[in-house]
This record gives sequence, structure tokens and C-alpha cells, in this order.
Amino acid sequence: MSETVLSLYYDAFNRGDATAMLNLLTDDVVHEPSQGEPRHGKAAFAAFLDHMNRCYRERVIDPVFLTSADGARAAAEFHLEGEYLQTDNDLPPANGQRYRLRVGAFFEIVDGRIARVSNHYNLADWMRQVSGAA
Repeated sequence: MSETVLSLYYDAFNRGDATAMLNLLTDDVVHEPSQGEPRHGKAAFAAFLDHMNRCYRERVIDPVFLTSADGARAAAEFHLEGEYLQTDNDLPPANGQRYRLRVGAFFEIVDGRIARVSNHYNLADWMRQVSGAA
């Protein structure tokens, strides 16, 4: 069941379907980003998705899922291919730069829905890619 919900989650992500993603979350979902403070609840996650969709166009490539025996915890590893569309706060200026990152994500699953999403990637690598540094 955990792999199914994660597969549906990333399929929705790749389609840019925020509604489908939100439908897979618990109402009290916790989102722990690679950088910054955790977000609590679907409304905060929806605002995050809106922001991300304005600034980035991203696609998950070849996700691999690992799940605990009881299905309560899961992880995903994948590559994220993206395009930087609009300058994001104090990050480098956006002008359509393309990037590719390895990402690890960790999940808690409750009653078939995602209760926690914790994403991890190398921000310094992303900064090098979008800044044009070698």
C-alpha cells in the first residue's frame, strides 16, 4: 500500500496536479523541507506547492521506493530534473536554468495517506547548477 500511495503521489507531481497530491495527504500532514522550517497541515502544503509551481518546473525521474514491513514508513530515492522559472526569494536570479539533483524523501503513512514528507537534497549542488559555476 505504501508504494502505491507514493507512486500516485509522484505521478501527480509529474503531472503538476496539486489537487491529486493533496488528496493523498492527511489533513495534519507535516512537510519537512531540505532547508527551512517544517510546514503543518494541508493548507500550508498547498501554499508551498503554489509557490514551487510558480518558480520551478520539475519532474521526478526513476523513483525507487523502500517501505517498512508494516507500511507505516517509506522512503524514495530519485533524480529531480527541473527548470528554474522565476527567482525564488533570495536565491540566484532565474532565467530558465536547468538542473538535475539526487533526492531522498522519507514518509510516514497513516491509514493509506501520507502524514509526513521529509525531502533532502544537496542545495550547494543546485546553487552551482543554476549559478553556472563549475
